[in-house]
Amino acid sequence: MRWQQFVFRWFGYAFLSLFSFIMLFPFVWLLSTSLKSFDQVYVFPPTLIPEVFRLENYVEIWKSAPLLRYLFNSLFTASVIIIVQLLLIIPAAYAFARLRFKGSGILFLSVLATMMIPNQITFIPNFLTIKQLGWVDTYAGLIAPFSVSAFGIFMLRQAFMQVPKELEEAAILDGCGHARIMRHLMLPLSGAAVVTYILLCFIKSYNELFWPLIVTNNENLRTVQLGLTRFITEGGTQWNLVMAVATVIIAPLAVLFISMQKFIVKGVATTGLK
Repeated sequence: MRWQQFVFRWFGYAFLSLFSFIMLFPFVWLLSTSLKSFDQVYVFPPTLIPEVFRLENYVEIWKSAPLLRYLFNSLFTASVIIIVQLLLIIPAAYAFARLRFKGSGILFLSVLATMMIPNQITFIPNFLTIKQLGWVDTYAGLIAPFSVSAFGIFMLRQAFMQVPKELEEAAILDGCGHARIMRHLMLPLSGAAVVTYILLCFIKSYNELFWPLIVTNNENLRTVQLGLTRFITEGGTQWNLVMAVATVIIAPLAVLFISMQKFIVKGVATTGLK
């Protein structure tokens, strides 16, 4: 039995190591290409380690486009979207999890049904609404269509339902209202789920490409994903510069994900999501 356990354990380690290598290889290749010269990119057979590490690529991309402005726009819009969503979805999730009112089940199913509508269907009515409001080429136009999330309501509802009912009853006996119960009971005990959703929401908002493309014409309002397209041209794309820009774009997400990965595991486990 010990021999079998030893074999299965090392087989599992080998499989996980191979799978990890497969997952990490595109990022390693991304970083490697970003440090190559233009001629090295097209060398065959391709090499993983550059002959000369060309750090000048990172200097050149900052001179070729206002990347700092693009990064600010993406980080600002993603942060505001998170704040607005939390202000809206936390009360909604609490109401669906703890309050019983007529039609609550049908209303919750209606919210979930919106998750089955493809985003592409909503782009045209959203754009017409934003245009009527005069929010084209504004931060409000970038933020407003993403101010609420049905998935966020569902996820936090599941987390709130994991809180024991006895704790809520004790808080009510102490004179707490719904606002204080949410603030002092539900949110602290569901912190992992909230942090997980913040991370998921940030990644989605930060990586948004199509909506900023159709709602902004001003260069000062473009996001990093649109900034990346500036380096992809029909006349000849310099892939070493494209990979350098992509590395700069990915860096904040990588740092955020690595620092919060334990919350993701705990948040998924506590909300019952698979």
